[in-house]
Amino acid sequence: MSVLNRRIRGFRLVDVIALGLLVLLIMSVYLAKTIASRERAEIASVERQIAAERAQIRLLEAEVAHLEQPSRIERLSTLYLEMGPVDVTRETTADSLAALAPPKAPSARAPAPKLEVVP
Repeated sequence: MSVLNRRIRGFRLVDVIALGLLVLLIMSVYLAKTIASRERAEIASVERQIAAERAQIRLLEAEVAHLEQPSRIERLSTLYLEMGPVDVTRETTADSLAALAPPKAPSARAPAPKLEVVP
């Protein structure tokens, strides 16, 4: 009598092993499907967060564009800082900037103090 033809409670051993493998296969497919469904839900959640962040970025960029308007900055600088356009007599060229810089003082660095090691 062969091991494969051996009967256990009226069933051949091959049939019992095949049924066990089939149940194992069904359970593994179910588990994989459950895990994939959970990951799909997580991916959808992350995509919703990305869309919300992009909307927030667009809103902030629009706000920055509004805050950086030259007419607004000019109005605020006039109102709060009492600034105005540069007078024509105060304009200069790039070549004459060196002449406007204050003269450099000679840098005389003092030597670093010596540290004594006390035993």
